[in-house]
Amino acid sequence: LEVVESPERRAMADPGSAGSSVRTDVIEALTDLEELERVYTQLCSEETQVEVELQALVEKQGGVESKMQLLQRMGPNLQLIEGDAAQLGGMISFTCSLAENVSSKVRQLDLTKKRLYQAIQRTDDILDLKFCTDGVQTALRNNDYEQAAAHIHRYLSLDQSVIELSRQGGEGSGVEASLALLQEAELQLKALVTKRLEEAVSAGDLPQVERFFKILPLLGLHEQGLAHFAHYLCGQLASKAEENLLLAVGSDLGERRAAVIFADTLTLLLEGIARIVETHQPIVETYYGPGRLYTLLTHLQTECDRQAQSVVDRFMQQRDYLNKFQVVQGSMLRSVSTEKMEARELDPVLSEVTLMNSRAELYLRFLRRRIMADFEVADATSAGSVVQEHQQCVQRLLKECELSCRMQELIGYYVPMEEYYMRETINKAVAMDTWEAGQLTSSMVDDTFYIVKKCISRALSSSSSDCLCAMINHATSVLETDFREVLVARLRVGYPGSTLADLQRGVSSAVSLMQSSLQHGKIHTHIDSQEQAKHAYLVTLNNVDVCSENISTLKKSLESDCSKLFSQGAGSDQAQAKIDSCLSDLVNTSSKFKDLLQEGLLELNNSAIKPQVKPWISNFLSVSHNIEEEEFSDYEANDPWVQQLIVQLEQLMVEFKVALSPVIYDTLTSLMTNLITTEMEKTVFKCTFSRLGGLQFDKELRSLVAYLSSVTSWTIRDKFARLTQMATILNLERVTEILDYWGPNSAPLTWRLTPAEVRQVLALRVDFRSEDIKRLRL
Repeated sequence: LEVVESPERRAMADPGSAGSSVRTDVIEALTDLEELERVYTQLCSEETQVEVELQALVEKQGGVESKMQLLQRMGPNLQLIEGDAAQLGGMISFTCSLAENVSSKVRQLDLTKKRLYQAIQRTDDILDLKFCTDGVQTALRNNDYEQAAAHIHRYLSLDQSVIELSRQGGEGSGVEASLALLQEAELQLKALVTKRLEEAVSAGDLPQVERFFKILPLLGLHEQGLAHFAHYLCGQLASKAEENLLLAVGSDLGERRAAVIFADTLTLLLEGIARIVETHQPIVETYYGPGRLYTLLTHLQTECDRQAQSVVDRFMQQRDYLNKFQVVQGSMLRSVSTEKMEARELDPVLSEVTLMNSRAELYLRFLRRRIMADFEVADATSAGSVVQEHQQCVQRLLKECELSCRMQELIGYYVPMEEYYMRETINKAVAMDTWEAGQLTSSMVDDTFYIVKKCISRALSSSSSDCLCAMINHATSVLETDFREVLVARLRVGYPGSTLADLQRGVSSAVSLMQSSLQHGKIHTHIDSQEQAKHAYLVTLNNVDVCSENISTLKKSLESDCSKLFSQGAGSDQAQAKIDSCLSDLVNTSSKFKDLLQEGLLELNNSAIKPQVKPWISNFLSVSHNIEEEEFSDYEANDPWVQQLIVQLEQLMVEFKVALSPVIYDTLTSLMTNLITTEMEKTVFKCTFSRLGGLQFDKELRSLVAYLSSVTSWTIRDKFARLTQMATILNLERVTEILDYWGPNSAPLTWRLTPAEVRQVLALRVDFRSEDIKRLRL
């Protein structure tokens, strides 16, 4: 192989060349032609790569030369920069050493300034101490207690560590003397102000009470000041409360507010405390600081509990509250009670109890807001444990106070009495049930739900979530068991079947008419009782429907009222959760009334509609549908079945349309429609049809659907879907035409018939061969 080597190739072949990728000795050792070709190809590719790299370097030559020239021009500038940098380094070193010298002197100056301030403060405190010593003596001689207290307060505010240093210094004897005088003056002033405050409280002198009350916090006697001030306020509160209670006990029974006089007395007591808080809270906050209102209200609440207990005791005595409760409890525990109380006697007492509890709840919420607002200011920088402790203190004060306990006691007696009132009044409403012409329901439904709503609303007005939940549960129990059982008993009587209805429709014979004429009086008595029984059954159905609607309305009304009343305050979430749970039981009760209505309608359908409709549908068998042109024309002129059926259905339903509510009537019509479709399907499968007979059946079906659609607001076409599809099949001209409606290539149609039923309907056509029907692939 002849190889022409370039200079570069020779360089690569040179054993000393650094860029050689194939050693020369290796090439010389090669003897195989294929290996030589491979090495040659490799060397050619490397040569091409080297040429490309050389070309790239040559192209960069101009740029490299320009950069080299630029660097040469920058040389003098770099020398200048080097000199400037050296100079800057020297300046920084000088500044650093200067700063170190200055900072040491500044520290010395700062220490001197601090000691100077301490000396000035010490001098000021000694001067203040001397000034307080002279001032307090002068103020005491002049009976200027405010000024004396201000000096003592200033003395108590001095830095005790500075005073101790002064006592240890050269001026120690003077400081000792001043401290002794101030300590003596402090004890003297505390005793004097406390005594004067006690005298002012005993005398009921409000200006003097407030005067010395404002002085005590300056002396550090916060608790004593609040205790004496609360003692004065409690005295004023007690005298007014006792006066109001005497007026309440001696009031005339004919007065306008006589029925709630004790609630008004309790209200006056609680409003008096609220007025005291409104008036004196600013004084307490100004002179005693935030967080002290709780202490004052603790003393006031003690007096409030005593007075509230007196009011509740007189209320229970005057209203004979415990005796009423015992009679009620005995009546509820024993089915037959020798002593039974009239429910109306409890009405005013129950209203007064709920009013008292409502006022107490309002008062306790007022206290909670005021105390917590005062604590929030005081606890702005406190730890979380302190805040939690304060919340527990407030909760304990409001829940364990005597006022709250007595209200719970009253409500504990109230709930059984309210339940008794509700049950007895509802029993009377049921016993006095009447019906007026033109009304769909009887009086007991409106009366019952008026009573239920009144009792629950009265419990709601107590502002007690526990009381409300108890009454909702009792109301649910009364409606679900007692009242519903009354309706169940009336529906169990059933809807009476009457041969007289057949007489009125012209079904009975002339012999029956003659017999009814001969037995005129007896028959009329039977008619009247039967009509009354029918009317009672239909009215009961209306009552059940209205009860279900009234329960749902009552639930929505209670939800709205409860959300307004219990939307604020502590424990509102828990209270709302309990109420929601009780209201959910009302929903279940409403569903039970709906189930009862459905049972009653099924009974009405089975007893009054089904016995009539089934024979009318069976008459379809007496009309031949294997007809020809002549019979088809005759049927078109004189309809043999469907028009008579429509007239009979209209006569049957007219009395229900008048006596039942629209919703119940529509439901009953739906049940009748289900019956009609079921019976017609059974009947159609017993007939045979010609092509024209199928067309006649389709016309009859359309007339029936049109009539039933006109007498109800509900859609009924879906109920006739199977019959409509049967009519479609019976109208086919040939068997295979069914495939145009059935199968993947058919028009969109939801078939309610199974393939077996389709074949069964096709077999009803007398002109369709069974072999053709069997060959169908459905």
